[in-house]
Amino acid sequence: MPQERPSPTRPIELTAEAIKMAKKKLAEADENALGLRIGVKGGGCSGYYYVFDVATKVRKRDTVYDFDGLNVVVDNRSIEFLKGSTLDWETRLMGYGFKWSNPNAKAGCGCGESFTV
Repeated sequence: MPQERPSPTRPIELTAEAIKMAKKKLAEADENALGLRIGVKGGGCSGYYYVFDVATKVRKRDTVYDFDGLNVVVDNRSIEFLKGSTLDWETRLMGYGFKWSNPNAKAGCGCGESFTV
């Protein structure tokens, strides 16, 4: 299992519900799953969008954080957009999924999938 790199504090937080649901999704995923990969990519209506995937390897530019036994893999570029953010799991009438509370996002699009800094 990958080791968490030393860090005085984690730059992001996950709620208990986000951790629980991520663990559930990973249990249903590929047996090579090392953890949850989260990140930010350019694109979307507002300039950037969030990505979630199953991490099957850890790259040089990645850092792995442990959240109650859940490995969360984040690349160094994405962490700059996510510092101070909290990942939650949201259940709504029309759907469910991960939801970011990101203080770096200055504006977002109507669908809530992308943001601008």
